[in-house]
Amino acid sequence: MATPRAFLFDAYGTLFDVHTVVEAGRAVTDDPQALSSLWRQKQLEYTWLRSLMGRYVDFWEVTRAALSFALRRLGLRPSPAQADALMEAYLTLGTFPEVRMALAHLAPAPLGILSNGSPMMLDAAVRSAGLEGMFQHLLSVDEVQCYKPSPRVYELGPRAFGLSAGEILFVSSNAWDIAGAGAFGYRTCWCNRLGVPMEGLEVTPDVEVERLDQIPERVGV
Repeated sequence: MATPRAFLFDAYGTLFDVHTVVEAGRAVTDDPQALSSLWRQKQLEYTWLRSLMGRYVDFWEVTRAALSFALRRLGLRPSPAQADALMEAYLTLGTFPEVRMALAHLAPAPLGILSNGSPMMLDAAVRSAGLEGMFQHLLSVDEVQCYKPSPRVYELGPRAFGLSAGEILFVSSNAWDIAGAGAFGYRTCWCNRLGVPMEGLEVTPDVEVERLDQIPERVGV
């Protein structure tokens, strides 16, 4: 593979560990992992359904609706303050351990984030993680009012970088996101942290790694 001219990262599940909300969940349930998993599942489902329905609201509202469903489904009744604390946890998610080192090794190539997250959520997460200044672009689906894997979302990357999709390596831990990006024309890197099979969507990642700090060696940076 020729060395990419830019690197574009998914945010949630790739740079930021969505399941760090488990700590906030301990205040409302004895099984915070179950809450976190169902919350994430419904969060993604609602993005796909809203895109198909043409009923866009930003990711903060999607996340709130998904949390509300998960709490009802699990029979949990947190106080308003506890529910607010769960939502606020999404603004201060932890990063995976190797993230900072991986980003440092990939610089000085331009780096960006392309995410379902709203601009407010992305700004807060990057700031909380101490990653300010590492990304040339924080690209949100808010600009096109629909969610991944719509091609309208993936088009934001080439437009921002002034490059073709094939000159950019798109990195995600979500296999469905890799399929969408690959179908659009990006070169793709799947961070398969859990060692699961690729989705059966007729798209194969160009690179597969277990951790983000394996990317530089795999792409010759």
